[in-house]
Amino acid sequence: MATYDLTPRIAPNLDRHLVFPLLEFLQERQLYPDEQILKAKIELLNKTNMVDYAMDIHKSLYHTDDVPQDMIDRRLEVVARLKALEDGAAPLVTFLQNPNAVQELRADKQYNLQMLNDRYQIGPDQIEALYQYAKFQFECGNYSGAADYLYQYRALCTNSERSLSALWGKLAAEILMQNWDIALEELNRLKEIIDSKSFSSPLNQVQSRIWLMHWSLFIFFNHDNGRTQIIDLFNQDKYLNAIQTSAPHLLRYLATAFIVNKRRRPQFKEFIKVIQQDQCSYKDPITEFLACVYVNYEFDGAQKKMKECEEVILNDPFLGKRVEEGNFSTVPLKEEFLENARLFIFETYCRIHQRIEMRVLFEKLNLNYEDGERWIVNLIRNSKLDAKIDSETGTVIMEPNQPNVYEQLIDHTKALQGRTYKLVGQLLEHAQAQPAR
Repeated sequence: MATYDLTPRIAPNLDRHLVFPLLEFLQERQLYPDEQILKAKIELLNKTNMVDYAMDIHKSLYHTDDVPQDMIDRRLEVVARLKALEDGAAPLVTFLQNPNAVQELRADKQYNLQMLNDRYQIGPDQIEALYQYAKFQFECGNYSGAADYLYQYRALCTNSERSLSALWGKLAAEILMQNWDIALEELNRLKEIIDSKSFSSPLNQVQSRIWLMHWSLFIFFNHDNGRTQIIDLFNQDKYLNAIQTSAPHLLRYLATAFIVNKRRRPQFKEFIKVIQQDQCSYKDPITEFLACVYVNYEFDGAQKKMKECEEVILNDPFLGKRVEEGNFSTVPLKEEFLENARLFIFETYCRIHQRIEMRVLFEKLNLNYEDGERWIVNLIRNSKLDAKIDSETGTVIMEPNQPNVYEQLIDHTKALQGRTYKLVGQLLEHAQAQPAR
């Protein structure tokens, strides 16, 4: 299923260190030849300071205990550079490691800078050295140390651009350490800055949103509340527009979140329109499944796509997360996805048929007759559907569901007040814009 692998599309929008977990997953799933994955790792490592790791990969790739001389020389350079940066940042690091001294810091950055300079002879050069030292630590793979130093640097930094760069670095470090709660906090902090910051070009702001959404995939598919929060972020107009124009492959993850989310959201109907509009720019089995069920009402096609969705989930680095249970490993999201996908088919099928032959329905749900009958009985009981099973004829009979006139009236008028205020606001803005006569 390498056909549906999104790594080539996702990787350019990630820090190179964040690509390693994706390559590890692909190697484990054996979607590509092992040699190809190892070469990709070497290529990434050549642009970092993780020289020891690069040496290990080189030995595995070429089945040798020897490493090239340039790797040995590179390692000596990295060690020397690390020592130099450590010496440069030492005065500030020593201060930050002293609890009594740290208590002298206040919320006022200007006061802190003046105090550090007057009492400890720590100036802008040492603060800049701390940033370079943290960045170098990150490139060496010491994510814990990098996260700590970047946090402390941001507390002293007065340069907004450099502070933003440090925040991106800290977010990456927290993701790589799998500190999902802290990473979510940094993600939200970064989103606020991106949405409020004045960019030199609107395209730069769009690109920052695209990077943020790609990085957020690590968090949302590991955090307990992530599947709800990915909808909150990706479905915002500005972010959804960025997806449609520059990263339509992210629709896979938003579609999956909508399918497995227990709460049926009003946004789902609007999202189906997005799926319909963007079928030409992007489609995969998950988005095509939704199109089959809600756009084309093609249930045989939905059955076929549901089988393909299972493979897509198993081979996706974000969706295919495995959980060890004793001697077995499972993919929780796969089972949840299939259960909800069957429910989508069932609900839509029931809306357009009054009498349904269970054998035909179970085929469309990829269930055998016994499991299907048990599934549908529980579904009718738990969901309180207006339906009954005729065991003699093997059919499900849907009771006619007449729409309530009062509910229809409420649905059509509940947004009227908001639309009226919006219209009045637009008229006032237009009137104020007209030159006084």
